Amino acid sequence: MAKTAARAVRARRSGRAATGGPEPAIDMSPDRYIVKVDRATGEPLSDPIEPSELLVHAHRDRHPVEIAAQFLASRLIDVTGNEGLVKRGLRGIERLGARVGRTVGELTGNPQDEARVRRLLGVSRRDYVFQFREPTHLSEQEVKARVAELQRQAREQLRALGRRPRLKVLLTGATGFLGKEFLAQAASHPYIEEVVSVVRKEEVRDRKTKQVVAVLSARERGALLLRRLHVRGRARARFRFVEGDVERPGFGIEKSELERLRRELTHVVHCAASVSFDDPYERSFRANVLGSRNALEFSKQVQAAPGSRFVAHVAIETSYIHGRRKRTIAQEDALVFPPHFYNNYYELTKAMASIETDRGLVADGLRVTQLLPSIVIGHARTGNNRGDTKVLNAPLNAFGRAAEALAELGGEARDRLRALVVGRIATTFPADRSAELNLVPVDRVVTGILAALTAPEAIGARIHLATDNRIRSEEICRITEEELGVRVRMSDPTLSRNLTLPLYKALLLAMGDHKLASVVEKLGSIFGVYGEWGQPIHDVGNDVRLLGLPIRRPETAGSFRMLCRHNKYVQEFARVRDADEVARRERVWEEAIEAIEYDTGREAAAIRAREFRQLLADRVELRSFRPR
Repeated sequence: MAKTAARAVRARRSGRAATGGPEPAIDMSPDRYIVKVDRATGEPLSDPIEPSELLVHAHRDRHPVEIAAQFLASRLIDVTGNEGLVKRGLRGIERLGARVGRTVGELTGNPQDEARVRRLLGVSRRDYVFQFREPTHLSEQEVKARVAELQRQAREQLRALGRRPRLKVLLTGATGFLGKEFLAQAASHPYIEEVVSVVRKEEVRDRKTKQVVAVLSARERGALLLRRLHVRGRARARFRFVEGDVERPGFGIEKSELERLRRELTHVVHCAASVSFDDPYERSFRANVLGSRNALEFSKQVQAAPGSRFVAHVAIETSYIHGRRKRTIAQEDALVFPPHFYNNYYELTKAMASIETDRGLVADGLRVTQLLPSIVIGHARTGNNRGDTKVLNAPLNAFGRAAEALAELGGEARDRLRALVVGRIATTFPADRSAELNLVPVDRVVTGILAALTAPEAIGARIHLATDNRIRSEEICRITEEELGVRVRMSDPTLSRNLTLPLYKALLLAMGDHKLASVVEKLGSIFGVYGEWGQPIHDVGNDVRLLGLPIRRPETAGSFRMLCRHNKYVQEFARVRDADEVARRERVWEEAIEAIEYDTGREAAAIRAREFRQLLADRVELRSFRPR
């Protein structure tokens, strides 16, 4: 039985069916991208790399002394405001612990005693480091020459399309948050003639029975999507939806359609990805790495087709491919394995996808630009998130619903206890005061994607679509309290992971609430890591220099404030889930924002919460969310 289970696990990692069926093997090993190197000799080690070794949690929270050190470091940073001094102190303590262990080993003459003392003191030093494999053996000068040639080719291809080029773009991920915004902006873009979106069929299930009641074709899904995005009239003719799957070679597109696309396409924009921070490795790999491989291969074939009109491939990654760096600057063009590892498999697999893109550029001569957004939130002016409930929307909705539940507290003692526990959990944000989050509005990101279509000089570059005015955790809590009426308490992320959340989970399990206990567990694993001190600083500049975007990047606090309002009034903290109803409300919302700003002469984000609510209520009946 154990051997059978082990074979099944290995089969999943390699992409083979456990039964040995015809499914082609897919190498999911990190060894294709990462090498383990002996710290002393610099020689590569042959040990296979397990994906879990590459995450932060594999190298921390293993020892009470380590947990205490992380907690004290956080508190000292709060008190002194000197992060560098605290980091130097931690390194000094680690060196002292290592010296004590070495001294004990020398006194006893037993090397094992040194190891025991080091473990007792929580001092751990790995004998190896991880490094990314180089995508090429060419010299830096040779790589620059190749990139310059690819940029020249792209300029020629664009020039052949005329002064007002008519672009035909293939888009993956059209049904996602970023993809929807791309469609919305492309509807009025002066150069885009057609967008061909690759989408899967969709099974529609009964909400209660979960039985399949209908299957929507790609064309039917596309029609619904355009209607919900309020794309009407002649603009609808710009869009076509074809059935396909990014996890299949050639996207699984029908042969005659493939031939047509290879003749006509000018660009491929690869937006499809899994942005679930708690997905297992295999699922993240298939969505992010395998999908990227297939997209790159697709573009190579389009570029190589006789008489091709192809200009470039635009790959959408994430600025968090740089992982945990403890306040060091993550350079746009550089990609090195992060000294403090990755927070989750999403970041890890997106970094692997970026390496695949580098290989496509240098080894295969694919004209490709990489765009790396930070944490994407709603529209800068309206907060519109197209009905999304993931990433930052999830804790915001939890805060809002907890506030409402606590306001209506009553009933049996058991129900009151459960409500108090839930309220306490849902209004706790595992974050240090000094932690900074890099949030970027979705409209800024898509403006960057569209700009990249006619920017040959961006080929071969990584471009951070991020901000230079990050928002602190304490500011997030202050705005949340003002907008949602709930006092959100910051808790130390280290204590939350190792003490508070496990206790809450145990209490909920004892009360028989297994579903909520699972949610609690995810809260720490997903959001706690981005609220710790020492978040990376993402270098920015290529967005302006190469893409020509406005040098004034969106004001982060105002964008976050509008996201809070959108989640509260439009989505009612994710209670409104029907996509048609969300789309209707978003249209009412945008018209109301426009009227408020016109009448007051102020940006909506600059209006205080209470005044904004009254201004909104004057124009919209809030209960039904219909215009007055």
